[in-house]
Amino acid sequence: MRASRLLSILLLLQAHGRLTAADLAARLEVSTRTVYRDVEALHAAGIPLYGEAGHAGGYRLVEGWRTRLTGLTGEEADRLLFAGLPGPAAELGYQSVVAAVQLKLRAALPAPLADRAARLEQRFHLDTPGWYSDGDPSPHLAAAAEAVWREHRVRVRYRSWRGEVTRVLEPYGLVLKGGRWYVVAARPDRTEPATYRVNQILDLSALDEPFDRPEFDLPVWWRAHVVAFRAGLHRDEATVRLSPSGRARLREVGSDVVVAAADATAGPPDADGWVWAVLPIESLTHAHGDLLRLGADVEVLSPAALRDRLAETAAALAALYRRPPAAGSLIAAGGQERGAGPGRSDS
Repeated sequence: MRASRLLSILLLLQAHGRLTAADLAARLEVSTRTVYRDVEALHAAGIPLYGEAGHAGGYRLVEGWRTRLTGLTGEEADRLLFAGLPGPAAELGYQSVVAAVQLKLRAALPAPLADRAARLEQRFHLDTPGWYSDGDPSPHLAAAAEAVWREHRVRVRYRSWRGEVTRVLEPYGLVLKGGRWYVVAARPDRTEPATYRVNQILDLSALDEPFDRPEFDLPVWWRAHVVAFRAGLHRDEATVRLSPSGRARLREVGSDVVVAAADATAGPPDADGWVWAVLPIESLTHAHGDLLRLGADVEVLSPAALRDRLAETAAALAALYRRPPAAGSLIAAGGQERGAGPGRSDS
């Protein structure tokens, strides 16, 4: 562990030029006292490293000196795929290994390319979770990843739409989609794999039972799975009227398929700018929730069951807001404003 940390200090100084003991301690997640001891060890080993006092001080390597100890270990090479994905790497438990990979890659680059890499890092950032979610954390994600890597079966207690079930799975791979992790796995008694949302795994036990992973192309299978999922998603349709505001709002809250259908089927606007359109829907329940987000800027014409359900909701809301608030339920004024998010800016 200490040898790895000493190399990390060299690579950090090589990449950044000058860093204080506090900087190094924060990056390595150790105390400044540990950094002082490590620097002394590097001095004793003959590394041309010196410190500067004062406000602009810190540790530096002698100009022109570079370490050649930049080869990747087997584990680091395995994690190379995650070098540009620090968030998912941390969720999988690979954070420290990926940090070492990034340091070594940068140290191995010629100076001009290293500068370009540093500029790229400061100009492009990939943040996979959505605005209103920090992702899909699961206490069993790292264990699932280990089972995928070792090709060992797992026993899971899983929350499905039918309720809790217990399954023995042969995990083929993990997929991060829209900030959510899915494990693609087969059951020993079935050949066709299925997807399981990792966040819905209530308990996972690794079994000492290796399995023979078939020839399985995870990216190809996943792309086909997404196509099939989308094709079966919208099983019905609704005829609606949309106001100009509702049509614009639909582009924010609707899926690409729904927006494309609205554009393709929209008739000419009436005197008030409203248009008729036919929208694909997954079910009455999903359509009810989705269309409520458009408020009074959408009118459902058919199916009648969806129109009736929305009318019932609207009537219940109207009755609720006609009466005064219940005593003691008013929220005190003076709360802080919400921070910037989609469509908002602090400037």
